[in-house]
Amino acid sequence: MPSSAPPAVPASPTALQCCAPLVREPLGAEDAVLFARTLKAIADPARLRLLSLVAAHEGGEACVCDLTEPLALSQPTVSHHLKVLVDAGLLTREKRGVWAYFTLVPGALDAVADVLTTRAPV
Repeated sequence: MPSSAPPAVPASPTALQCCAPLVREPLGAEDAVLFARTLKAIADPARLRLLSLVAAHEGGEACVCDLTEPLALSQPTVSHHLKVLVDAGLLTREKRGVWAYFTLVPGALDAVADVLTTRAPV
C-alpha cells in the first residue's frame, strides 16, 4: 500500500539550491517534486498575501492575531495557510505564550527566484 505521507519539503532556502536554474540544466524528478511543493505553497492568493503581510510587518515578523483581519479569514484558516508556508520553508514560527509569531526565512524567496531565473550565474 503506498504511503500517504507528503514528500520531503525543503526546510530552508539552501534546500532549494539543489535546483539549478531551469535554463542551465534540466530539473531532476526529486527536485521537481520539492520545488513544485514550494511553488504550490505560494500559488495560493491568501498565502501570497500572508508572505507579503509578514515581510512588510514592523520588524519583519507578525503574530497570527495580526493577520486574520487583513485577510478577512478565520484564525484557523489563517493558521492553516501559515503552516503550509512554514512546511514549505518560507516562514519560521516562534511560539510566545499562546501566540505564534511568523517571520520570512532569509533568502527563501530569493532561492525560489534563483531557480526560475534566466540570468547567467554570478
